[in-house]
Amino acid sequence: MTVTLPPLETAPQSEHQDPADAPQGATVPEPATGADDRDLAEDPAAHAPELSQDPTADAPEPSEDAPEPLADAAEPAEAPDTADLDPVVVRDAQDFGVYARTGGWTFALKVARSVRPGGQAAEGTAATKVSAKAFAALAGCSPERVMRYYKAWDMAADDGLVPQFEVLVPGADIELPDADVWLSYYTSRNSASSVRGQAISAAAEAEGIRPTKALEVAENPTALRAAILADPGTADAARGALLDRMKEDPALQTEMARAIARTDDLKKAVASEAKAADRIGYVRQIVENGQIRTPAGQTVEAPAELRAEAERHLSLLDELDDSEEAGEWAGEAYDTVKGLVAKAVEEDPALRVQERRTKFYSSLQKATKVFEELTLDEVLEEEIFEDDMLQRLEALQEAISSCISTLRRATTAS
Repeated sequence: MTVTLPPLETAPQSEHQDPADAPQGATVPEPATGADDRDLAEDPAAHAPELSQDPTADAPEPSEDAPEPLADAAEPAEAPDTADLDPVVVRDAQDFGVYARTGGWTFALKVARSVRPGGQAAEGTAATKVSAKAFAALAGCSPERVMRYYKAWDMAADDGLVPQFEVLVPGADIELPDADVWLSYYTSRNSASSVRGQAISAAAEAEGIRPTKALEVAENPTALRAAILADPGTADAARGALLDRMKEDPALQTEMARAIARTDDLKKAVASEAKAADRIGYVRQIVENGQIRTPAGQTVEAPAELRAEAERHLSLLDELDDSEEAGEWAGEAYDTVKGLVAKAVEEDPALRVQERRTKFYSSLQKATKVFEELTLDEVLEEEIFEDDMLQRLEALQEAISSCISTLRRATTAS
């Protein structure tokens, strides 16, 4: 489509414009608290251009992010006779229709045909163009905002979607692309061009959201903190994101572990959750593997009754919501199953004998290791000997002699 654009006029200042963007001597309205430098493309109502267009043309309603055609655009309503209408209303409707179809391209064309960035020679079609700074001063906005539109047009020109700057002259009219491709080329934030901004934009696109939204959050960490502190839903989203990031960020893992270790309440909470997880794991492995581990460390097949009880407790644990405390349920399941394991050991004569033998060997190995760790050389060299030491060793010797005699009698009797 071809649109007729009026000569460049000084645009009124947006209600979201920063005072720093205003030209010297201009009257700057008080900005809204917390508002950032919104772009023309994100606030169509405040910046609709004054363009001439056929009043019978379709006028789809723009969405929040970018103008889109109406669902019933294929069957437009019959245009009323403009002779009986206020000319101002007709012009507003025409301007609305142009912007709804072209979106930010309307403003990008004004920049592309009128701006010659610094460093370019003022010759040929660029002879009457002005710098981005001068254009911004006339428009009552920042040069950075003007250059964002310039860069968007430049990328679109590289893709062959719009003409190159060299063929455009001030006041030139061309066929503009549809509004739905505008956001593919335009970014409203300067941070998007940095390495950090590009990473954030890529992650946002992977999540299926607009990069500008993610960049806005990244540029306002205090606002993000406030939302996390005030809203459980936001806190839950932040927690999930941190957990996902920690899988691939060892440094963050270390920082989080250090922060938890230095906070007593968090240490207790982690210890409690770890204990509950271990108990649930004990019950789960019986259900999944069909085996039990006895108190002495033996692994044997689980009786059918024990396995059925473990399955019942595990199903109750798996049905708990994330918001429910699992510690008490895990403790009950663990104690019940462990009691059944002890009962199974006692009811099986062969298993009971092997269990006690294993326990005896375990105790004997521990006692042997402790005795071997005694360093008699230090006792002689450092003169740390006391009579109580000798008395304890003599008592230990008597206990060992008694144990040996008992074992010998048992061997003879068998």
